[in-house]
Amino acid sequence: MATQIKPDTERAVRLFHALSDGTRLSILQRLRFGERCVCDMTDALDAAQSRLSFHLKVLKEAGLVADRREGRWMYYTLNPETLSEIAEVIDALASAPSPAEIKSGCC
Repeated sequence: MATQIKPDTERAVRLFHALSDGTRLSILQRLRFGERCVCDMTDALDAAQSRLSFHLKVLKEAGLVADRREGRWMYYTLNPETLSEIAEVIDALASAPSPAEIKSGCC
């Protein structure tokens, strides 16, 4: 029997999966300082462009980064709305549950 996951939980799973890799976190750290070209990140992270492209794809699919093409180069920026969404999920996890959320009993 498959467990049903609420849509907001599914979204949180995608976001946290995107954050669960050291290379992707390093990419996000670099993008904190503004838009970056893939070529700049390959040098800074000492990573092959194909490997970096895979990680950027994961970040983009999760909505954490946006891209734009200029000539043959792709430029990436952070998506602040998605970062705020992650902060909201973490805040909700850290906050005390309301009485309505607390289920009494064991079943």
